[in-house]
Amino acid sequence: MHATLRRRCIRTLAAGALSAALVSVGSAGAFAADSAPMPKPSPTHTMTAMAKSISIKASHSRIRAGQSVTLTGRTANLAAGTKLTVQRLHNGKWTTLRATTVVKKGDTYTVTTKLAAKGTEHLRVVSGPTRSKTITVDVM
Repeated sequence: MHATLRRRCIRTLAAGALSAALVSVGSAGAFAADSAPMPKPSPTHTMTAMAKSISIKASHSRIRAGQSVTLTGRTANLAAGTKLTVQRLHNGKWTTLRATTVVKKGDTYTVTTKLAAKGTEHLRVVSGPTRSKTITVDVM
């Protein structure tokens, strides 16, 4: 019986020593992993803001003075209900016209404006800092 007790003690001590060794090796690995520098995300994996844009198309490229022109187009990354305004280039500065509309549910818009001054009109649609390209309408 004395030999059996001795064997149990030796097995218990060996198991305890082995467990302590495994725990310390695992802890050392964890500390070593924490001290390593974290990898930096590459530009392809970072989140980028979605670019907002407005397209524009005129119903007519030539109209008579006093007639209306309808501007239509699509928007990208502008919420439905966002206000859009029409601007014209006058004496080198963009001036806002009274014609306004909102973005529809399908990311489209339609706005009609009357052009009275004869000559070439440069028009665009804006919403805050987002602008469409400039289109030209000849008013005769």
